[in-house]
Formats: sequence, C-alpha cells, structure tokens
Amino acid sequence: MMATLWLAIVGAALVNLAIKAAGPALVGGRTLPPWVRGVIALLAPALLAALIVVDVFGPGWSTLNVPIVGGLAGSGTAKLLRAPILLAVVIGVATTALLRVLLR
Repeated sequence: MMATLWLAIVGAALVNLAIKAAGPALVGGRTLPPWVRGVIALLAPALLAALIVVDVFGPGWSTLNVPIVGGLAGSGTAKLLRAPILLAVVIGVATTALLRVLLR
C-alpha cells in the first residue's frame, strides 16, 4: 500500500511537470494575445473559488457548515467594501467564531 501511495505521488508530480512544460514548449517565443492572457490570469482565482465552494458546502451540498459560510460572507462583504485584506480576514474569523458560539 505504501508503494502505491508513493507511485501515485511520483506520477502526479510527473504529470504536473509535463503540463507546466507544455505551455512554454507550445507557445515558444511568441507573445499571446491580450484576451488569452486575461483568461489565463482569471483561471487561478476561478479554480480557488471553486475549491472553496466545494469544500465549504460539502459533497452533494448536504453538509452545509453555517459558521464557515457566514465567515466567508463577512470576509467577502468586507473586501467588497474595500477593506484591507487583514481586516477582512479578522472580520471573517470573528464572524465564524460568533456564529459557532451562537449556534452551539
């Protein structure tokens, strides 16, 4: 079982390396059009948001964690109101803690 785990880790690392090497190999020295660069720049935030939604709402959206959703809403609202990132994180943590105390 341990050998299978390490084989999976090495395989994932090799696939990751191949994917990262494919970009520069395919593009070469050419510059990408601005719309392509814009799409590439938005891929990481979109993937992060998708991972957060899947993690927070659970498999099949059946295990909703209300305090965490409230904390995310608090942080998101603070950022929409142009609060500094540290303040938004503090607001999210405080909201989550308050909801955990109230919903106990």
